[in-house]
Order: sequence, then C-alpha cells, then structure tokens
Amino acid sequence: MRILFIALFFLTGCSPKHFIKKEIGKTEQSLQEHLGFYLYDPSLKKTLIDYNGAKYFIPASNTKIFTLYTSLRLLGDSVASLKYVKHGDSLIFQGLGDPSFLYKNVFDNGRTYQFLKNFSGQLFFSPANFQTEHLGAGWAWDDYNFYYSAERSAFPMYGNLIFIKRLTENNLTFQPSFFSKVLHYSAEIHEHDEIIRGLDSNDLTYFSGKKKSNQTVPFHTNDSLAIALLSDTLHRAVTKINFPLTKDATVLKSIPSDSVYKVMMQDSDNFIAEQLLLQCAMFVSDTLKPEIAINYSKRNFLSDLPDAPQWVDGSGLSRLNLFTPRSIVFLWSKIYETVSRERLFKILAVSGQSGTLKNWYKADRPYIFGKTGSLSNNHCLSGFLFTKNGKLLLFSFMNNNFTVSGNDLRKQMENILKQVHDKL
Repeated sequence: MRILFIALFFLTGCSPKHFIKKEIGKTEQSLQEHLGFYLYDPSLKKTLIDYNGAKYFIPASNTKIFTLYTSLRLLGDSVASLKYVKHGDSLIFQGLGDPSFLYKNVFDNGRTYQFLKNFSGQLFFSPANFQTEHLGAGWAWDDYNFYYSAERSAFPMYGNLIFIKRLTENNLTFQPSFFSKVLHYSAEIHEHDEIIRGLDSNDLTYFSGKKKSNQTVPFHTNDSLAIALLSDTLHRAVTKINFPLTKDATVLKSIPSDSVYKVMMQDSDNFIAEQLLLQCAMFVSDTLKPEIAINYSKRNFLSDLPDAPQWVDGSGLSRLNLFTPRSIVFLWSKIYETVSRERLFKILAVSGQSGTLKNWYKADRPYIFGKTGSLSNNHCLSGFLFTKNGKLLLFSFMNNNFTVSGNDLRKQMENILKQVHDKL
C-alpha cells in the first residue's frame, strides 16, 4: 500500500500539468515580473492549471474581450450609424458612434455617405447625445499624436485619423485632404521625418529627417470640426443644431457588425473598441457615454464572473483597467456559448496566420485563437488553445511589470503554450 502511494505521488508530481506550472513559476522568477496563468477544460468543466488566477492584472487590449461580449449581447447583426427625423424639408440627425464611416481600415458599404449626400433638403447635425471626454480616463496624455490613440466622437469620420502619405521629398498627400491646409514646415531637423499635431489643436508641424516614412495622426475632434469636415466630405452644407432626438427617431444601419469586430479583435483597433462601447451605451440609453455601457454590462451580463472587473474603457488603453485571469477565461466561456465556433474564430486573431498573432505560435495547424494585449511592460494573451490531440482548452496568460523586451517575453510564453499544446 505504501509503495502504491509513493508511486502515485511520483506520477502526480511529474505530470505534464505540474511540469508546466513549474515552468511558469521559473519564468516569473527569471523575468522578475508579475505573471498569471489560468487554463480550463470546458468539456470537463475543470481547471487544469491555476497560477495567480485570482490576482488582478492590467489587461491592456484584453479589455476588448469585454467590449466584444457586451457588443455581441446588445448591438445585433449591423452597426447603427445614425438616427434622424425629417422636419419639413430638413433632416436632423445624430451620430451613434459608427466607426466605419469612411474609415479605410474597415469595410464601408457607403450607405451612410449616400444617405446624407443624396438627401434633397437641408442637413442639421445635433451633437447633444455625446456626453463624455474625447480621451479616456487613464490614457497616457503623450500618446495623443500616435495612431492608436484616436479620439472618441459621436460622428467619427476617417477613423478620426489623418493618413499622410509621402509621394516625393516635398510632396505629401492627406486623407482627408481637409487637413493639408493646416500643415506648417519647421526648420528643425529630426532623426526621422515626422508630423506632430498641437496638443489641443489640429495645427500640424512637419519636421524633416533622414528617415522618410508615411504617418497616421489622430485629429482633435470637436463640434465645429465635425461640421466643417462633414460639409467638406459631402460637398454640401451641414449646420449644427442643439436638438435632442427621441427614441422613436429612425435609425440608419450601415455595415455588418462582424466587419468591425474582426478588425477590433485581430488588429487590436482601439478606435473601433471605444466607438463600439459608445454604441452599446446608446442602445441602453439616449447618451453616448462609456460608463453607461460598462455599468449596464457589469450588472446584466457580468455579475457572475469570479472576480468583479475594474473596467473603465473600451480598448484597454487605460492602466486603470484590472481583471483576473480566471475571470477572462470565464468570459471566454460565456462568449463561446453566445456565438458559434465558426463565427467566433473568424473574428479572432489566429496563431501563425492573422492579426497580432500572425508571426507567433506557428505550427502546421494553428492552435491558438484569441486576443493579445500590450502596453509598456505589460503583455497578455488569452483565448482558445487546441492541444495536439484536438482537445479545446480556454486560457489566459497575463504578464505585468516585466523589463525585458517584448519579444523575449513572447518567446517564454510561446515555449509554455507550446508545451500545453504538445503535452496536455
């Protein structure tokens, strides 16, 4: 009996799960980081590995998983573009935060553009439903000039971004061309050529440098700019009006929702995530305000999570977001029950094939479908993992406060997740 006990103890101690958990601990110690890992078998309804699964981590773009689930529960199969009423020969409309309008990174069927362009009467834009800041709580203020920090707005256009392309040494093209008139040239020379926007304005300053490249800069949004840019885009007058629309106003739909979900989850598009959260808020109220959507979702969809999320924005740009690995895994389980596997896996990044996982976790057959999340000194990956024998597992791998390079960290993660794939 004693021999049998010792044998069982030895086999348990040397099990693949035990070995992988030891490797996780060694990684955390060697990188001097804060690491959480949670692995779950949905078919057995059993936790396989739990390493700091109940600890809170900054999730970065894993926050988009919460935005996706809330959107799946609220928004239906199409994006709501605007709502409107006809008053005499005039059209009074409000934006509903649709991120697709003239945004080149996502499919746009042109429905909203043609609707406004072809209306025979006067156009009046009402911004009364936008009741939040253009930048989110906890965002880094000095990211304002980078493409990933586009501002939020009720009626976004072009992704609220200026796409600047270099044709020749002194020939730049702008999309939208509206912003070419606010470009100024500086005599100051930088290491590489760059365009820097004013912190609270749309004045653009060009600094020449030896290295030449294209650039994408967020523009600073406000009501006056929205009116001017929309008028310039439609080639017709648009006038501002302070006129709240009631819930019985007509809603115009634009593109299939999955078109924006795919870009948000595969390319980790922050702008789309923020705008979708505004859309969710509009669905449950008459106001574009992210806190409305977050509180509604926490109350109605997320109250059963193992650990209450500290959730403040749609994209994960904020370092105020805090989630636990086991809550993220639990949320993936809820998503898996909400949509079909075929539909869901077309939305997610795929290891070795697409999105932010294209260059990582390569194998003969892709074995990870999920969502990455990165901020300085933080990197997370969670989603679905197929083992070599075809078993589907759910996982969350969260790393905070590391000081090594992101690539070095990813190599450690890849080693561990490959062992899960091969041995479990």
